[in-house]
Amino acid sequence: MKSSTMPATDLPILAATETAIAHGIVPDRCEILQDGNTLVLRLTETLVARVVQDRDGPRQGTTWFARENAVAQHLAKNGAPVIPMHPDIPPGPHEHLGYPINFWRFVTRIDEEPEPEAVGSTLRHCHAILHAFPEPLPELAILTETVDLLGTLERRALFPEDTLELLRGHLTRSVTMLAALPHQPLHGDAHFGNLMNTSDGLLWTDWEDTFAGPVEWDLASIIWNARILDEDHDTADRILKAYQAAGGCFDPAALEQSLIARAAVMSAWYPILYPDPSAERREKLRFRLEWLERVLP
Repeated sequence: MKSSTMPATDLPILAATETAIAHGIVPDRCEILQDGNTLVLRLTETLVARVVQDRDGPRQGTTWFARENAVAQHLAKNGAPVIPMHPDIPPGPHEHLGYPINFWRFVTRIDEEPEPEAVGSTLRHCHAILHAFPEPLPELAILTETVDLLGTLERRALFPEDTLELLRGHLTRSVTMLAALPHQPLHGDAHFGNLMNTSDGLLWTDWEDTFAGPVEWDLASIIWNARILDEDHDTADRILKAYQAAGGCFDPAALEQSLIARAAVMSAWYPILYPDPSAERREKLRFRLEWLERVLP
């Protein structure tokens, strides 16, 4: 048991630094770039470590991390606009002191907001390269995983029964409808938080939710806030038009269903990702659930 005075990040940091040292890289700094379920550390000028801190969460082991690594390597090798894994450490995934870890090349973020056209075109570029990804991926994984998660939410009394039934209904219908569409490898969690404007251009990152499904899922994920939360239809439309201009296509009905599915998935994961949510996060959850009530068939 950790001492009450030991920072929660001490062991994950130790796991990352010792793994780097074991592969011949001696960290010269320890900058915490993100501290959540995943701890993101800059350990040298070029080396960034991602360490999974939630060892008791719904995802156990390193199988899903291995999928992320394989997809990220395929994309980078074929010139996709992505943050690459670090070339001087084997991709792994690594596990040390019980923590899954992988390593990435540091990129410099710039303050400019990306243009919607760049968002749509880079997503299409990733989809085009992902289409040739040679390894099998789980079908509709985040949706089926979320259906299973509802049992955990019920046992822990994290949502009232009527909310659980609302989410279960939307998720079940979405899985049925989206399963009938053409599938290909996807990002899986294509929101603006996983898109970084850098000195190397606009780059996608965080492929841990990658799965096989309809492209409309990724499109719904990237436009959800603009289209539904902010009613910024111009931004959403420009992203979609840029995706089409870059050679992509989508079905409007499938996109609408994917918007519903995205809201249900995000709502279900809120108590897991944000056990002590801010007032702003509570308000976003309330908005999603009320919106899902309104779009009931």
